[in-house]
Parts: sequence; structure tokens; C-alpha cells
Amino acid sequence: MATNRHPALLLGTGLAVAALLLCGCAANEAGDAPSTLAGTLDGAGSSAQASAQDVWVSQFQRANGSVTINYDPTGSGAGREQFIGGGVDFAGSDSALSDEELTGEFRSCAPGAAAIDLPVYVSPLVLVFNVDGVDSLRLDPAAIAGIFSGAITRWNDPVLTALNPGSALPDEQISAVHRSDDSGTTKNFADYLHQNVPEAWPNDPADAFPYPGEGAQGNSGVVSAVANGYNTIGYADASRAGDLSVASLKVGDDFVDYSTEAAAAIIDESPLVDRENPNDLVIDVDRTSTAAGVYPLVLVSYLIACEEYPDADQAELVTAYLNYVASPEGQAAAAEGAGSAPLSLDYSARVQDAINSIR
Repeated sequence: MATNRHPALLLGTGLAVAALLLCGCAANEAGDAPSTLAGTLDGAGSSAQASAQDVWVSQFQRANGSVTINYDPTGSGAGREQFIGGGVDFAGSDSALSDEELTGEFRSCAPGAAAIDLPVYVSPLVLVFNVDGVDSLRLDPAAIAGIFSGAITRWNDPVLTALNPGSALPDEQISAVHRSDDSGTTKNFADYLHQNVPEAWPNDPADAFPYPGEGAQGNSGVVSAVANGYNTIGYADASRAGDLSVASLKVGDDFVDYSTEAAAAIIDESPLVDRENPNDLVIDVDRTSTAAGVYPLVLVSYLIACEEYPDADQAELVTAYLNYVASPEGQAAAAEGAGSAPLSLDYSARVQDAINSIR
């Protein structure tokens, strides 16, 4: 797809982050939603968003006592399927709606209504590992592709020892854990590898993992399998890494540790996809950037909603909740509670403009 740059849609600098965090304590201002709101919203999808959704739902319900919001972190693919099939009011997805999905029917929406992608959650993806006697690990895209495709099978492989001089990598079999469910996390991970080392990862990025091996359900399943396994490695949203060790990634000539600031920096380098609907906001992450301080293995996760709902009251409730999620207050709450990279003030305003197209 063609892309174009939107300078206003940037993730914030440290100053913007600080400003958002100062706003985060104002739970009673959640979304500035009217106190007369009442009803139930059902959402499902991205397990990467689970921690942020816990925060958003708690804060929004605290400010709106007659509202109930249910979010089931079933995985991005399952969430989109439920939304398309009319089972939920909104979906969380770590990959945007495909061209094929956009041309289909959305049974959650009013007849003939379009659906829109709203980027509201940005977080580093990390390589978590549990390797006997190893506390730090440095990897480049070629090594990661080799590990997860099965081309590199032992921890003391020459490719890995060359990246980690002085580290006592064991002569042990690698157990690489991937997502067993259709997952936007997998698609973001595969996109990073495909953009950087297409010869080692020739598969087009998709929600389904393309190689055999050990699979686990959801981000939490991958983290659990790595933590409870032997000489294991897996990919997961940084918010779910817990106490596991995390690899550093080679970017240009340097090895970079993940951070929300580095995740924000790579989004600053990335354009928007040119979509027919101007309210359908999709970021084309530039994962090959070697700019200083960027962390290119980043996840951009979306909330997917109807531009028109069959019921006006439901539309009002969806709009209020999503406005809170994208607001400085909501972004600050997720940054503090889930470790995500908050949207800049300009970006937040642009996403809220798209949300306000909902009717």
C-alpha cells in the first residue's frame, strides 16, 4: 500500500509523557464522559492490550457507575472474528483490518456501515528468555529469524556466540516458543523479521506463525511456557514479561534495550498507511530504521469500532469509552499501569477526531 507522512501523528517526547502522567491521577475525569451514561459494552481481542484494558475499564467504570465493560483477551484474530460476526461491540487487535476484511460485512455495525482502526496502544515487543547460566543476551534480526524458523537449534551456535562474546552460552537445545493462536503480536514480530532479513524470514507477515515448534496461547501463555521451560525463548508484549530476562536488539551498530521512549522513537520515524477512509488510522512501522535510540520491534495495537452502530445509545457509550482510552488521562493511566508508550497530545487529538466520527 502507498504511505504518507502525518507529522502530527507522533508519539510524544519525554515532556509530553510527563504531562500525561501528571494527568493520570484524575480518574474521575475519565473521558469527560457524562455521568448519565449507562449500559454494557463487550469487547474482545488482543491479549497484549489486556493489562491496559484492565486499567481503562477500571477507571472508566469508576467514573461511570452505571456502565459495565467486559473485555476478553482472546487474541487479535479471535477478537476481529467476533466483531465481524456481531458478537462484540469493539475489538482489540495487534494488526489492522485487512483489505479483504474491510470490504466485508460487519454484523456489529449498522447495515452497510464501515469499521475503523484506531491506534491506541503502543508497546515494545520483547524476546524473553530462560537459559541456564545466562543473564544477558544480544540478538540481531538474522539470529532471531534463525532461532524461530529452526535454522539455529543450539544456544552455543557460532552465530549466537559471535553476538555474545564472553558469554557462556550452553551446549543445549533451544526451545523457541511462539503463539499458537492467530495473533497480531505474531504479525508484528514477523513483520520485523521480514523487513530486516527477508532471506531468512521469507514468509509474508501474518497472524498465524509459519513454522513448527512449541506454541502457547496468548502473551501470558508464551511467558508461562518460557518461565517454566528449560533453555527457552519466546516473544511477547513487554507488559507481560514479568521477571524474565529480556534480550537486547542490534539496531545499526548498537545493541538497544527496550523502553517506552525507544518504542515512541520508532513510531516517530513511521508513516501512516494511505487508507480510503480518513478516519481509519493505520501506522506503517519502519522496522529497518537505524536511527539512534529507536527500538524497532514494537507493537501498535488498535481498537476496531463501527462508524455507525444500530443503536444510538450504544454508539454514545462506545464513543465515550474510546475517547477516554485515547485521551491524555487514559493514555497516562495505561502508561503507568501497563508500561505502554503514551500517545502524544497531537496524536491523541487526531485519534479522538476519528472516534468522534462514530454515530
